[in-house]
Amino acid sequence: MKLIRPVLLAGFALASVPAAVHAQAAPADSAARNWHLLDPAADRVPGISAERAHRELLARRPVRDTIIVAIIDSGVEVDHPDLDGVLWTNRREVPGNGRDDDRNGYVDDVHGWNFIGGRDGRNVKEDTYEVTRLYAQLRPRFQNADSASVPAADRADYTLWRRVKADFESRRAEEEQTLGAIKQAEETLRQAETILKREMGTTTLTPSAVTLFSPKDQMGQQARQIYLHFAGLGYSLERVVEARESTEAGVRFSLNPEFDPRNIVGDDARNPNERGYGNNQYEGPDAGHGTHVAGIVAAERGNGQGIDGIAPAVRIMSLRAVPQGDERDKDVANAIRYAVDNGARVVNMSFGKSFSPQKELVDAAVRYAEEKGVLLVHAAGNDGADISEDPSFPTPLLQGGRRAANWIEVGAASWQGGDHLAAPFSNYDERLVDVFAPGMAILSTVPDGEIQRNDGTSMAAPVVAGVAATILSYYPQLTAAQVRQVIMESATRFEGLSVVRPGSEDERVPFAQLSGSGGVVNLHAALQLAERMSRR
Repeated sequence: MKLIRPVLLAGFALASVPAAVHAQAAPADSAARNWHLLDPAADRVPGISAERAHRELLARRPVRDTIIVAIIDSGVEVDHPDLDGVLWTNRREVPGNGRDDDRNGYVDDVHGWNFIGGRDGRNVKEDTYEVTRLYAQLRPRFQNADSASVPAADRADYTLWRRVKADFESRRAEEEQTLGAIKQAEETLRQAETILKREMGTTTLTPSAVTLFSPKDQMGQQARQIYLHFAGLGYSLERVVEARESTEAGVRFSLNPEFDPRNIVGDDARNPNERGYGNNQYEGPDAGHGTHVAGIVAAERGNGQGIDGIAPAVRIMSLRAVPQGDERDKDVANAIRYAVDNGARVVNMSFGKSFSPQKELVDAAVRYAEEKGVLLVHAAGNDGADISEDPSFPTPLLQGGRRAANWIEVGAASWQGGDHLAAPFSNYDERLVDVFAPGMAILSTVPDGEIQRNDGTSMAAPVVAGVAATILSYYPQLTAAQVRQVIMESATRFEGLSVVRPGSEDERVPFAQLSGSGGVVNLHAALQLAERMSRR
């Protein structure tokens, strides 16, 4: 999984930190708490007009259906106080009896399933990147191969090997450089906090207290400046440590060709059509990413705690298939099929990778979802790249060139608007990305009953999934293709607006050219269009 972690590494814009992790985002605390739910016109932020929609269009309107949204991710904290009331429950399964009561191949799948766990209760936490797995697979055959002597039958694999080798070695070097930069940033912040605590005579620091503090010497002034710089970017020491630990895991596990945790799962790697492996621990050992995604869609509205999700009538199905590393095609395909077979109408997929060796498995699952009328929402990725040139798998383009009609590809928008409307990390493409949605400084649920801001197209995708689920709650007769059409046609356009192209320093491009719709998703307008469409 590469959708959250690289964004978390941004923001350490100190002179002592290499450019690889310099800030591109503005201070997270400048964004309103619920900016992504606000109205572009009334509130002057590029939100999705959700609060206005609930106030003006839905307040007195009865829900017609409760929509199941499957979250294929790292797991969801099932007892989070903002989520425990919106979990999907498999009523055909008797909890804890050790039997497959509904005979669907999954034992005690009460709230979903874990495709990266073993029957003995162990779970995969870290895994390799797909490029690492391909590197390990192809290296014995081609490491010492002479290009001129490679047999014709092996030419395709040899060409792949050269791509994989270059990609792997580049990513490994970049990850090690980034790790060094984060360690340096962590040490700088630690020293600053130590100085401030000593001079202020306290064991606890807050941005407001440090802002009011007047240091007596240059060392204290520097410490204050460093602390407030990190705080302004939304980085506490705890978050910097998390970023360092995550990057260390990337070097130690994700980019280690000798590491292979798949024996924990115990499935047959030679059988791509295998079902039923895994366990029912759908929370898993690290549910941070999936819990944040789930909260954006469905955190209980109006309960006086945490945050408000977008969809008012929804049930979350937790499908764990994404480790710290890259998900495997077989698990993604099985998770999509599970979601479809168990009643999900929307599937959120906030993950992506650079290679897909078993794409045919995922494509078959996507076609199955299409046949059953299930909408798939996918995050476009955080590489600041044109995905027609650098795909982030899975993709809406099926083998053979046809595009899936039930797929929405989502880029990330920033609360800043104007020429920074497109988030600096967001992938884009006028043909392959459908719409943008808020994806910076998004406040949502995280484990241990907490809430936290995160950045990424991983956050933008569930915004769209929440909009789709809301539409279907009131217009359940609409098809997946119609919901996609409604979302794209009702998106807020910004006529004539040029923005800084994601991934560039200052290159300007028309925002309308970064996606097929040319706009940011808008729930208020989408509901109005859905009403007109349903009448037709």
